[in-house]
Amino acid sequence: MKALVKTEPGYNKMKLLEIEKPVPRDQEVLIKVIYTGICGTDIHGFKGEYDRLKTPLVLGHEFSGVVEAIGENVTKVQKGALVTSETTFATCGECEPCQNKEYNLCLNRKGLGSQVNGSFAEYVLTREESVHVLDDKISLLAASITEPIACGVHASMEKVQVEKNDVAVIVGPGPIGLCLSQVLKSVGAKVIVIGITQDADRLETARELGADRIIDSLKEDAAGIIKEFTNGKGADYCFECSGAAPAIKGVFDYLKQKGTLVQMGVFAKNLNELDMNSIVQREMNVIGSRSQKPSTWHLTLDLMKKGQIDAERLITKIYPLEQWEEAIEQVMAGNEIKVVLQPNKQ
Repeated sequence: MKALVKTEPGYNKMKLLEIEKPVPRDQEVLIKVIYTGICGTDIHGFKGEYDRLKTPLVLGHEFSGVVEAIGENVTKVQKGALVTSETTFATCGECEPCQNKEYNLCLNRKGLGSQVNGSFAEYVLTREESVHVLDDKISLLAASITEPIACGVHASMEKVQVEKNDVAVIVGPGPIGLCLSQVLKSVGAKVIVIGITQDADRLETARELGADRIIDSLKEDAAGIIKEFTNGKGADYCFECSGAAPAIKGVFDYLKQKGTLVQMGVFAKNLNELDMNSIVQREMNVIGSRSQKPSTWHLTLDLMKKGQIDAERLITKIYPLEQWEEAIEQVMAGNEIKVVLQPNKQ
């Protein structure tokens, strides 16, 4: 089968190769990949900035497709089913996170596209527990970005519980931020999305998808606008989705006393400036939100089934797998909202 393989550490080091098609065993499921989204962590991997990758490796972890074959002990998924899958391929099954079905925190977790071969290929192998059969109301194209939507659901509905009329600021109008914006609007929150001048089109998309206010932080006084919007109080929550070092410096200026910063964006470097005095003096809360867990996927797919998330609106470019270089260039240039590869026709 054709697969986009990162052959070794370093910048790029990726090739479209013919590799052996996997055979599902036991409780494994082989999926014929129809669509697979390019994520920010894939770009970190492309650039050689993500040290968790075990090369040689097929990248990719956001995908949808058709069940091609199943292992002998698979009972809940049938060949031919339209599906998406969580990113967890294997866990230790014994640690406290595993016992609580918080697989995103298992220290021995193996993830698709990071420790085992992922979805930038004609076929991907996953485990039955991670597979979700799609409702008729969810298209394969929309389902291919269930994972980034689930990140927003986990952050706003599980790590914290945003409620109706809460004011939530989103820093970074990328795919994660725009997915999160829709999740927040689904619970009745008031949403402010902050970007920079080059994000103009994405900010306008945020407005079209229901954001109450959009801000270009390079041209406008973001903190002042938020204070005015909240009658001088500040926002209840700030979700940092950009993973950009300059963005983290001012996040507490957007928040009320005892406000909550939810860090979602992944930074290229581990150490970044954070206003520690504000945490102490204003009793701020700082919460990390990593990926998602099984319960998140059920919540997410239910929102999608009810039409409260317009996933397809965020997918602005689709490339065949063979045009992966152009696709990645477009993602890095920031010219598109969400770029998806199509290894197979439906």
